Amino acid sequence: MSEEYGRVAVLSDIHGVLPALEAVLAEPEVAAADRIVVTGDITAGPQPAEVLDLLRGLGDRVLWLSGNADRELVEYRRGERTEIPDPIGAFAAHALRAEQVDLLASLPATLTLRIRGLGAVLFCHATPRDDEEVVLVDSRPDRWAEVLDGVPPGVGTVVCGHTHMPYVRLAHGRLIVNPGSVGMPYGRPGAHWGLLGPGADLRVTAYDIPGAVARLTADCAYPDIAAWADCYLRARVTDTEALAAFGPRDGRGES
Repeated sequence: MSEEYGRVAVLSDIHGVLPALEAVLAEPEVAAADRIVVTGDITAGPQPAEVLDLLRGLGDRVLWLSGNADRELVEYRRGERTEIPDPIGAFAAHALRAEQVDLLASLPATLTLRIRGLGAVLFCHATPRDDEEVVLVDSRPDRWAEVLDGVPPGVGTVVCGHTHMPYVRLAHGRLIVNPGSVGMPYGRPGAHWGLLGPGADLRVTAYDIPGAVARLTADCAYPDIAAWADCYLRARVTDTEALAAFGPRDGRGES
């Protein structure tokens, strides 16, 4: 972790949506970033192989983390589970080539980089200790104390994804950054991402969503692709609905 980076773009929860990824990668500040950190749930969606091919084409500029959905796809392909909770998951798992499954299986759960203006930044998918644990912008302080337990004291910023809703907040003196979702945003449409260094900026890239819905519907063989694309690319799931669904999973209400 000796090298310090000036600008790092953060892309989370791409979920196999190639048009959204293409739009973010075309952003000048993403193209100019020293590194692009992809914080998991890369492939569980309509175009998983194409998304991996595009990211791999960027070479060492991309730093990868695994998400719970990526892990589930690997487990399904390797016969370690018989079903995937997400209905599109089995389709996505079968769409991956064998070497892509091996790539996903090799990805780490966390990564720490030094970024100018922020110091040591820990990246993870959901929380530093678990790839499907839920924390939200309004999670209570003792919940944050639980999930941050064990994070090295020198880490001043933690970047997470998983819940598809962007936010920045302080928790026990640490800056928490969730860039939102590139491919499956909740609350408002667009491809959401983050830019780190020297601060922490939340960004959203507008792109041709009707065109992307039509493209996915034409190119993807998933039987319910038209409804899937309409729901997730158009952000039919509101932030209020998402918070209501996720809220019980962050332990709120427990004594």
